[in-house]
Amino acid sequence: MSVIIFIIILSALIIVHELGHFLVAKRFGIRVDEFGLGFPPRAKRLFIWKDTPFTLNWLPFGGFVKIFGENPAEKTEILSPDNFQSKRRGIQASVLVAGVVGNFMFAWLLISLGFITGLPAPESLSLPLENAHTVITVVLPASPAASVGIKSGDTVVSLSRNGVSASLLPEEVSAFIAQSMEPLIFEVERSGQISKKTVVPKEGIVPDRPAVGISMDVIGIVKLPPHKAIWYGLKTTSELTLLTGQAIGTFILEAMGGRADLSSVTGPVGIVGMVGDARELGLAYLLTFTALLSINLTVINLLPLPALDGGRLLVVGIEAMSRRSIPPRIFNMLNTVGFVLLIILMLVITVQDVRHLF
Repeated sequence: MSVIIFIIILSALIIVHELGHFLVAKRFGIRVDEFGLGFPPRAKRLFIWKDTPFTLNWLPFGGFVKIFGENPAEKTEILSPDNFQSKRRGIQASVLVAGVVGNFMFAWLLISLGFITGLPAPESLSLPLENAHTVITVVLPASPAASVGIKSGDTVVSLSRNGVSASLLPEEVSAFIAQSMEPLIFEVERSGQISKKTVVPKEGIVPDRPAVGISMDVIGIVKLPPHKAIWYGLKTTSELTLLTGQAIGTFILEAMGGRADLSSVTGPVGIVGMVGDARELGLAYLLTFTALLSINLTVINLLPLPALDGGRLLVVGIEAMSRRSIPPRIFNMLNTVGFVLLIILMLVITVQDVRHLF
């Protein structure tokens, strides 16, 4: 079931992204030859809207738009007014950035809907919280906490050692765990059920002190009227996008210095497991998870790497400053190299995900 939900979520995120490209391209009079739901081979043509055929394809992973003239390597009539290449650089950039704008707005919509129905949110976002509790947000794979079945999303009801109880603020819990290597008794709540978990801290997870492999935050429920939900939804989506950008930027800098830890990165296999966890916790958590994925796609697609929207934006920027087009042969070579590197990175991350399962 988790795999099916993951495919639905991923398809929705990609279709929203491609819809952004489609709408802005049509707004500026650029021809779109196809809007595909799923990937070829084609199953059937569904309908025609704005002179573009919408098709259903056999591979049910997302979708695509085929914009006339977007790929400079294709032989097209450059002087044709509905050709992507014939438009001003500013219009080309608008079409390219429209996909990530679509993902951002989708995350904004989901978070706003969540605030209307009641959405879990961390104290750090400065939102009006109700029923705040210390919640486990991250459980490291193969850690003492993971080995006893503690999961992200569990609420910490109590923590004790030898009959001595800890304060439940995240900082106090961390300090309590770090005091010794003796077994700890966690009482956690999940889906209304309370269970006890005995966890033995160990060294080496974090520097210079024992740990059990969890991160925590104070999380409560935010429930707002629609007009406030829309404003706070925009504010929260913007803050999360900035934080995601900073985190990805830090990871890239560490990778360039040879210090990046790929085990902390989650790929498709790991995300399927996270979907299962979010589904168990309820619709509100699933909405939050989908919004966070949409924000991640927003930031990642803006990276100036070939095969991503950010890479195409970089090309448009270079062409605008040099006042000349990059030769199709060089464009294709960069695109192919970028695509291959992304596939290799995804394979490495997937291998890490599979290793964490066993």
